[in-house]
Amino acid sequence: MADRAQPLSLGPLAGTAAAVAIPALILGTAGALFLRAEPGQGVSPADWAAVRFTLWQAFLSSLISCVLAIPVARALARRRFWGRRLLITLLGAPFLLPVIVAVFGLIAIFGRGGLANALLGSIGFQPISIFGVHGVVLAQVFFNLPLATRLILQGWQDIPSERFRLAATLGMESSAVQRHLEVPMLKRVLPGAALVIFVICTTSFAVALTLGGGPRATTVELAIYQALRFEFDLSRAAFLSLIQLAITVIAAAVLLRVGLTVGFGSGMDRQARRWDAEKTWLRTLDVIAILIATLFLLLPLTAVFLRGLPAVADLPASVWYSALRSLGVALASTVLVVGVSLSMAIAAARPRGAWVEGAGLLAIAASPLVVGTGLFILIFPVARPETLALPVTALVNTIVTVPFALRAMVPAMRAIEADYGRLADSLSLTGWARMRLLILPRIRRPLGFAAGLSAALSMGDLGVIALFADPESATLPLQVQRLMGAYRMEEAGGAAVLLLTLSFALFWGFDRGICRADD
Repeated sequence: MADRAQPLSLGPLAGTAAAVAIPALILGTAGALFLRAEPGQGVSPADWAAVRFTLWQAFLSSLISCVLAIPVARALARRRFWGRRLLITLLGAPFLLPVIVAVFGLIAIFGRGGLANALLGSIGFQPISIFGVHGVVLAQVFFNLPLATRLILQGWQDIPSERFRLAATLGMESSAVQRHLEVPMLKRVLPGAALVIFVICTTSFAVALTLGGGPRATTVELAIYQALRFEFDLSRAAFLSLIQLAITVIAAAVLLRVGLTVGFGSGMDRQARRWDAEKTWLRTLDVIAILIATLFLLLPLTAVFLRGLPAVADLPASVWYSALRSLGVALASTVLVVGVSLSMAIAAARPRGAWVEGAGLLAIAASPLVVGTGLFILIFPVARPETLALPVTALVNTIVTVPFALRAMVPAMRAIEADYGRLADSLSLTGWARMRLLILPRIRRPLGFAAGLSAALSMGDLGVIALFADPESATLPLQVQRLMGAYRMEEAGGAAVLLLTLSFALFWGFDRGICRADD
């Protein structure tokens, strides 16, 4: 019998080329950093301070996020109420939320003139400042508490309902169920969840740029930005980029090692009823946990709309031009992500194609700012980097989004080949006909999700563009950051509302638009 993947020659070739190109680009930028760096100068005390703060804030943020997520996930796991499914869906919103918009919302709540300080002042306490170490950690928890909740909630849902039925039959109280079922699950799930958040926090450039700074709250990525934009010290920026690359690679390697866990075994997929959690005081604790988490997540977004919506109509022309640039970058990045991830998924579905998926997932270990710094060093001798700000931003956004798209598309592509591949081969269904009649109709859902995710993440990115852009090539997130830095908070609020609306509109449009024909 002929090789089943033979008719898909064009797709696997393009996917193989992409699988080679992504690691090559990452390694090429790392090579440029290595050649430009001058490690003989040693690591200065300021550099060591940046490394320590990067690791400390990532550790502290992941610890707080996971600890706070446990009671929220437990409450969602053992309670059924109107709006529960919507609330769980909304827990994924901060992943799509532009960082600069969330920062603006947190400042509106916890800043000097925010709601929190107003309440503290009314009861006689001194105001708090959101800027510095605690501000960075607060923002990290805001972004990662929902992610930790979703990951831990999945662990609770993986416990077969038959275990809880058996516990009820044996008359186990809540403490016994916790000791025999929930604690073993948490020991299995928490290390992976904490490591995922730790890796994310080590590359939190936008948070450090807006809320950090100073000798006590400077991350390695912020130090790279300062060395490149303010000091124009390419050697120091390259050396710091190598340090940052080492941090992310080691963290990602540990994640891949520890993140593989063993479950509780299979059940009958029945909805778990928690007889052990029927007591009034347990219900009260669950309600309090859900309410506090919901308010913590929704209040900053509500503040963004309340403060910014009236200013949208009066935004200056420069903000609208920046919005058009961001839309162009987002659409270009989406086209690239869809093309690259689809071709790689086709190649990964072939026999012996698992390495293609692995090559794409390598981008998880690459910091966007580090890749951008390497590209800056490569471009600088031959062209003005600011003239290529938008194409480079779209390219780097593509690289960092491909792993998420692959995780959505590869399982679906393998299922298509397993279910219909032999039939398609027997009908000699090849090339574009195979793509149009077999693949696209059955991969619409993950394809729409990948396209929407790429568009939203690229629309809200504040990373590479901060290295390359001049005033004439600023994107909308960079404009919001500059308006906030100039204390033009009304205009910053209007621009933040515009950015938030465009980001979620792009995600919803691609996700629903591509999936509609599959409904």
